[in-house]
Amino acid sequence: MRVPASTANLGSGFDTLGMALALHDEVEFAVAGSGLRIQVEGQGSGEVPTDERHLVVRALRGACEHLGYDLPGLELRCRNRIPHSRGLGSSAAAIVSGVLAGYALAGAEPDDAVLGIAAGFEKHADNAAACLFGGLAIAWSGDDGFHATRLEPHPSLAPVLLVPESTSSTEAARGLLPAQVPHADAAFAACRAALAVHALSQEPSLLLTALDDRLHQPYRRAAYPATGELVDALRAAGAPAAVSGAGPTVLALPGNGELPDGVDTSGFTTHRLDIDRTGATLRRL
Repeated sequence: MRVPASTANLGSGFDTLGMALALHDEVEFAVAGSGLRIQVEGQGSGEVPTDERHLVVRALRGACEHLGYDLPGLELRCRNRIPHSRGLGSSAAAIVSGVLAGYALAGAEPDDAVLGIAAGFEKHADNAAACLFGGLAIAWSGDDGFHATRLEPHPSLAPVLLVPESTSSTEAARGLLPAQVPHADAAFAACRAALAVHALSQEPSLLLTALDDRLHQPYRRAAYPATGELVDALRAAGAPAAVSGAGPTVLALPGNGELPDGVDTSGFTTHRLDIDRTGATLRRL
């Protein structure tokens, strides 16, 4: 199983817009006679649990329960490359891999329920949809559950991710958001989110305006001030930039794929990544 990282929100598209990135975790899994054996390599090794609390296992169990499949035992090996707690969709990647693994072990083909099961763990579907389908995802939810549609990102997009050593908790970042925002800011966010869809898929020249936000980024600055300052500096230099997901990573989408001169990126590691246009892939051995 190969699952991509993702960057979500993309400005004002809070819990709605996600884009898959060509940085991948790999998960190998097999039915065992009994018990649970987990190996973790790379990101999170020695930190994530290696028992039933492991997120891949929890998602896999959820899929098996949905399908009515009784799994006797499980062997799991995770090679993690997506940084954890940085706003790059590592949790969504783990969840998606677990859900798809559950379907594979149960002998079932993925169906429309996969997104719902995956999104149910995080209560939003932007990262999960991007991870599942690749490209650019628009996700939403209603009384009938979670849904998403996929768009093809513009071929010229060249994401640059600036990843700090510091981490951020999605739960803590959400705790900084107010229960209400001014009507003018809500209208601003609706405009920018709609424009972002067009800019990301059709007209990248509009990205500097499209990635602006008043809905969530201003309220979260206290959690990672250096991230907010870098976003401001990039935008002031003409480079479209936003906080990636719940942060603290910064997403930049400069027109030529190169960051502007004179912007201080100290404290951040620069990663130039392609867009993953395929999404999660399963290979049976």
